[in-house]
Amino acid sequence: MFKKLLLAAAALGATTLPAFAHLNPQEHGSFMAGFSHPLFGADHILVMIAVGIWASQIATSTDKRHALLLVPAAFIGTMAIGFLLALGGIELPFVEPAILASVIALGLLVAMATRVPVSAAAAIVGIFALFHGHAHGGELGSAGALQFGVGFVIATTLLHVAGIALGLGVAKLGPVAARIVGGVTALAGLSLAFGG
Repeated sequence: MFKKLLLAAAALGATTLPAFAHLNPQEHGSFMAGFSHPLFGADHILVMIAVGIWASQIATSTDKRHALLLVPAAFIGTMAIGFLLALGGIELPFVEPAILASVIALGLLVAMATRVPVSAAAAIVGIFALFHGHAHGGELGSAGALQFGVGFVIATTLLHVAGIALGLGVAKLGPVAARIVGGVTALAGLSLAFGG
């Protein structure tokens, strides 16, 4: 079962999908639109899986298992705040560049196996999550916001779980394997930033 989950996570992370997950505004407002929103953007997928991998690296290297819960939870909670800011019409500067920067930065953090306190990791992912959440809410009107929001929170959680599973699985191959995954993530972020 674990091997199947690991393969599914790897396949999801390797999927080449459109760079941005912004659906047509007429399609917004449903649970399925919200659920699919993070799944159809390589930038969102890469970051959410990288958050899970980084959390697993911190947890296994420092014996702080609570990182597996707190780091992804910080992303999800702050993403919800960014979503609410967008719904309230509060603008954030440089949303798309910040999202692309998050792919590169989190990929590099994984590649370098950066060890920081769990609270610092939560703060780092939280800053990036604010922009991801704002992007989710940026094109959505008030109708159906709750269903849409629940959908993308569930999808994000599943991507984090996939990242944790991938990180724990890759860790069994040795520390270099996770660093390679991080490096590939950072390179994918660079290709999104300069290729589109």
